Amino acid sequence: MTETTLTRSVTDDARAIPSQPIAAPAQTSSRASVPTWLTRVWRGPQDDPQWARPALLGLLLATASLYFWNLTASGYANSFYSAAAQAGSQSWEAFFYGSSDAANAITVDKPPASLWFMALSVRLFGLSSFAILLPQVLMGVATVGVLHATVKRQFGAAAGLVAGGILALTPIAVLMFRFNNPDALLTLAMTLAAWATMRSIERTSPKWFALAGVFIGLAFLTKTLQAFLVVPGFALAYLVAAKAPLGKRIWHSILGGLAIVASAGWWVAIVELMPESMRPYIGGSQTNSFLELTFGYNGLGRINGEETGSVGGGGNAGGNWGATSLLRMFNADNGGQISWLMPAALMLLVVGLALRMRMPRADARRAAYLAWGSWFLVTTLTFSLMAGIYHAYYTVALAPAVAALVAMGGREAWERRESFLGCFTLFLATAATGVWGFFLLSRTVSWNGWLRVVVLALSITAAVGFLLVGRLHRRALPALVGLALTAGLLGPAAYSLQTVSVGHTGSIVTAGPSTGGTGGPGGGGMPGGTPPGATTGTAQGGMPGAQQGGMGGLLNASTPSAAVVAALSADASNYTWVAAAVGSQTAAGLQLGTGLPVMAVGGFNGSDPSPTLAQFKAYVAAGKIHYFAAGGGFGGQNGGSNASSQIASWVAANFTQVTLGGSTFYDLTQPLTSGSASTTATS
Repeated sequence: MTETTLTRSVTDDARAIPSQPIAAPAQTSSRASVPTWLTRVWRGPQDDPQWARPALLGLLLATASLYFWNLTASGYANSFYSAAAQAGSQSWEAFFYGSSDAANAITVDKPPASLWFMALSVRLFGLSSFAILLPQVLMGVATVGVLHATVKRQFGAAAGLVAGGILALTPIAVLMFRFNNPDALLTLAMTLAAWATMRSIERTSPKWFALAGVFIGLAFLTKTLQAFLVVPGFALAYLVAAKAPLGKRIWHSILGGLAIVASAGWWVAIVELMPESMRPYIGGSQTNSFLELTFGYNGLGRINGEETGSVGGGGNAGGNWGATSLLRMFNADNGGQISWLMPAALMLLVVGLALRMRMPRADARRAAYLAWGSWFLVTTLTFSLMAGIYHAYYTVALAPAVAALVAMGGREAWERRESFLGCFTLFLATAATGVWGFFLLSRTVSWNGWLRVVVLALSITAAVGFLLVGRLHRRALPALVGLALTAGLLGPAAYSLQTVSVGHTGSIVTAGPSTGGTGGPGGGGMPGGTPPGATTGTAQGGMPGAQQGGMGGLLNASTPSAAVVAALSADASNYTWVAAAVGSQTAAGLQLGTGLPVMAVGGFNGSDPSPTLAQFKAYVAAGKIHYFAAGGGFGGQNGGSNASSQIASWVAANFTQVTLGGSTFYDLTQPLTSGSASTTATS
């Protein structure tokens, strides 16, 4: 066959085949093996810059790495909440109410939402430092991601990344997202509410605004009325900027309020309607009422200083909890926790609102300034002027607002960098941040004193660069922005690294190195002196503690000895509570050491009327309690019940004193005979 004949034959055969799409050859590259969903996760939305999604994933990975680093050095961290999480992992009733013990004698003095996550983690992984603290780390990473997404929608991927990075490196955020106080969940829930609020404004959607209300409800079930500090700003932003007639905007706002009531009220209704004999006592209240706890001890009492049953009290310019003033967030107790970028946040908020003043009513950026700015201002003023119980770690609730305002205002000014207002705003914010960082670092000159000089030099250099931004080559602009961010975040990053390098235990903790602040009772005058169980040498769970800044270790449970654990565990099944102790910290230490229910007489401070002397006598007569731990409680309460003192006196006068591993207890199964003296047995 000739070549021509062969060619014709092949051509005829090809014509005889019906026309069909030719399948592309199978791809053999590694890209074809990547699942579609994974590609979408890596790439992100189509209109994003190529670097945006990888940068976000890198930020989240870096945040998780920082927050997980050295996590278990804090042991059980705040033993008060760890014991409640342990109880919730053993009893669903304790889980629901947030009880301090699995036998449901009394609850903690907060709603239980944050405990739910910890208790589920303990059920899944077993009782350990990691299981207790894992949920807070995940909440921290989630908060960074949600903040990024919220800021990005109106101000772009770069601004979202900056906001997330600032939040991730805020010292008090680094601490509280590695600690088991309720503030981690509170901060996440409020940030989620901000995200839903901005989406509702963007879409004029009552469903999205109702979802914001649901998140506020979750925040309420975490830390009661503090959740409502963000509500005025969110409502204002929606009423101003939503694209709907005023009547509909008002109605949508009402729906959001109803969503708050529904999402938080179901639990409150169950607790208030349940007969007192069928549920634990509500810790922190004097009348066994969650509503009293909400509006009294955890509510107005925090504002006016009249928290009945609290330690320290005051009511006059902060009492023993530090002086109240408009500059409270910048003092030695709070400055290094949160205030690094607060001057810049305030400046950029004012400039941002001024720049958006003449925009249409529905301008989304102005709505963002209203929402985040109101969060920032209302919370700052509340913390600055509250005369009741106040701790520096509360300021974590400011961190998302500060981060958002700096990123949003910085982006707004950068877009106008060719104008005098834009470049001068960047100059002023950068210079103010550097100067304030210098002063903050000057409070700890014995700790990396050179750092303040570096921060000041970098910030001044960057600030001058912004004044000359019009003369710089465009290739130098990213370097200028990077220099400004480095100058602003170097101090907080150093504080954050110090924070993760040590353990933090107790009920009053601070981030970074010690600055000599008072921090509240114990730092400058706890009535009655340092409370029992306040330790800094050993973290809970047998893990070595470490030196920590501020007031680490105050109001912390001690670890019981092996002899105490053995004695309390013996015949434990015969008792409802293997022991009772005045105050939650003493009880928490015994409970975490044994894994068995321990009654916290009088609740956290020992000042709650639970149980009464008559009730305690009935428990003892029924053989429900084995031992009573001597000591405990604080003294110096601002009112409250003296039932715990009556119980302690009655026990000492009527039961045999025993020494277990160097600790004094009373054996409630060995009453003294009439006219005999207390005897001592040693184990």
